[in-house]
Amino acid sequence: MSLTRRHLLTLVAATPALAFTTRAAFAATPAIYAENGIAVDGTDVVGYFTQGEPVPGNTEFTHDYMGATWQFSTVENRDLFAANPEKYAPQYGGYCAFAVSQGYTASTVPEAWSIVDDKLYLNFSRRVQRRWERDIPGHIAAADANWPGVLNG
Repeated sequence: MSLTRRHLLTLVAATPALAFTTRAAFAATPAIYAENGIAVDGTDVVGYFTQGEPVPGNTEFTHDYMGATWQFSTVENRDLFAANPEKYAPQYGGYCAFAVSQGYTASTVPEAWSIVDDKLYLNFSRRVQRRWERDIPGHIAAADANWPGVLNG
C-alpha cells in the first residue's frame, strides 16, 4: 500500500490520540497524594487527632510511608505515626474523599478535613467539604466502593 496524503494525515491525526491512550493506560495515579513528594502539604496528620486542627509539620521530623514523605510538628507525633500509620494517614491516600466518592481523584488542602469514626478525611476545598458533609455516610460508602480502583484512571 502506498502512503498517500490522506493516509499520512490520518496517521498524524491518530498519533496524539494513540499516544494519549497509551499513556493513560499505563499511568496509574500514585497511591498517596503528595506534592513534590510531601504528603498533605507538609501538615502533621497526627495533629488533626491530638490538637483538633491542621498543624504545620517540620522538615526535621519526617517519616517515609508509601512513597511519600510525611512531616510532623514534633518527634512524638512522628513516632506515633511511624508506629501506626494506618491510624493517622488520611483515607483514600489523602485524595479528596468527595472526589473519590464520585469516582475520580482530586488534590486536597489541609484546611478541609474531618474525622469520622477515628478516620481522617480530606477534601479539595472548604466548599467541596460542605458538599461532602451533606451525606458523609453515603459518600464514605461510595468512596470505599471506588477505592482503590480510581487510581487506575
